[in-house]
Amino acid sequence: MAETRRWELAAHRRLEKGKVVGVVVLDGWGEAAPDPFNCIHVADTPTLDALKKGGPERWRVIKAHGTAVGLPTDDDMGNNMALASGKIYEGEGFKYIQQSFENGTLHLIGLLSDGGVHSRIDQLQLLLKGASEHGAKRIRVHILTDGRDVLDGSSVKFVELIENDLAKLRDKGNDWQVAKRGWDAQVLGEAPHKFQNALEAVKKLREDPKANDQYLPPFVIVDERGRPIGPIMDGDAVVTFNFRADRMVMLAKALEYESFDKFDRVRFPKIRYAGMLQYDGELKLPSHFLVAPPEIERTSGEYLARNGIRTYACSETVKFGHVTFFWNGNRSGYFHPNLEKYEEIPSDIGIPFNEQPKMKAVEIAKKTRDAILSCKFDQVRVNIANGDMVGHTGDIEATIVGCKAADEAVKIVLDAIEQVGGIFVVTADHGNAEDMVKRDKSGKPLRDKDGNVQPLTSHTLNPVPIAIGGPGLQPGVRFRSDLPSAGLANVAATVMNLHGFEAPDHYEPTLIEVVDK
Repeated sequence: MAETRRWELAAHRRLEKGKVVGVVVLDGWGEAAPDPFNCIHVADTPTLDALKKGGPERWRVIKAHGTAVGLPTDDDMGNNMALASGKIYEGEGFKYIQQSFENGTLHLIGLLSDGGVHSRIDQLQLLLKGASEHGAKRIRVHILTDGRDVLDGSSVKFVELIENDLAKLRDKGNDWQVAKRGWDAQVLGEAPHKFQNALEAVKKLREDPKANDQYLPPFVIVDERGRPIGPIMDGDAVVTFNFRADRMVMLAKALEYESFDKFDRVRFPKIRYAGMLQYDGELKLPSHFLVAPPEIERTSGEYLARNGIRTYACSETVKFGHVTFFWNGNRSGYFHPNLEKYEEIPSDIGIPFNEQPKMKAVEIAKKTRDAILSCKFDQVRVNIANGDMVGHTGDIEATIVGCKAADEAVKIVLDAIEQVGGIFVVTADHGNAEDMVKRDKSGKPLRDKDGNVQPLTSHTLNPVPIAIGGPGLQPGVRFRSDLPSAGLANVAATVMNLHGFEAPDHYEPTLIEVVDK
């Protein structure tokens, strides 16, 4: 069916072409009731406050979680891919790594989490069970602790759960320094901390008052003589079990590319490596994977490129993939190099985001302003990361500062849109900064034994705002009132309309309509 569809988009019946459209995505910016722990409410955000006054015709909320965005249930947050867990062991990737089971070790590397954003612990448990049943004799799990999409400190219970599973199996029979630290521990067996079991390691490292699961230092498990028990060696099999790409691509390159110059690997073991998914369809990386990736084709970016829309995309390193790779359906590179420009602003490295909560918001906005005023582009799209990345630290005061910086960045972009007579769309991908505290069933903040509130560092299930405006927007354009359950999937058709095109018939309905004024 998809092969017979035309790429040419029909002209919109009521909306003209030729207006610059600015798409601003505020990462981690949900909509929630005013509250001392709603950092967006507490922060000084005059630009976004003014947009909110345009409701309901030019401001509304849309769903950003669960079934409305293609996730399995309405309890799921963030971005996910549908996985056919019943078929996880039947593909080419599993048969490939299985060749190492008889004489080698199976290494599983990924985020230990039940957050469902990058990985799921229940999938790791299925991997352990299935690999054991299919002949794996030695299994090593190299864990990455979370503390961002789940409650900080949950690493202890997760490690305990996996150690119990492993015990049962035994009874049956874009920061390269981070990647390098992982390589040193996982491949070379070298780390600043050594322990005889993972539960002891996590408990001991968390005794530091400043400890956080996101930033636990590397450790290795050693035997009684102090030798690492699980380094990756020639002949072993390795599986990275995260399903989301942005934390795995660097490791995948280090494990697979014979020619590699990002850091000194010391040695490059001859292994059989497979990812949970193919993390980069353009690079075909990794070349072996357990679950065939879903076909994400005919994205709005490709449609617009094929219809002559000149596009500029910008963000800082930690979210650059969100305006390029993910936006384009898990595809690296350009659809049309002569029509597109992608610009990455280097993120701060080596420090937690709450220590520099303004991040690169203003730098991104100024680059985008320059792109708009150059009149070389028909669309500019940006991701402003403060609400999400600073929100993940659980630092309320820092997140308030970050939200203010994000608002300042939005103003810079909208002022430029105003100067060129363009149109803007301001929205978000999911919540985070609008609720920074863990709550009981009644909604009251949970507190620890000392009376301190327990910070919430994960994404939320709250809806997100979307606003439209600008001097180029026709007076009769407004949000429809017949789509109360609309979600993020409805935004693509909306943006296409604002460019003067009808959206393809297989897209979710547009959020806007044109009425006579």
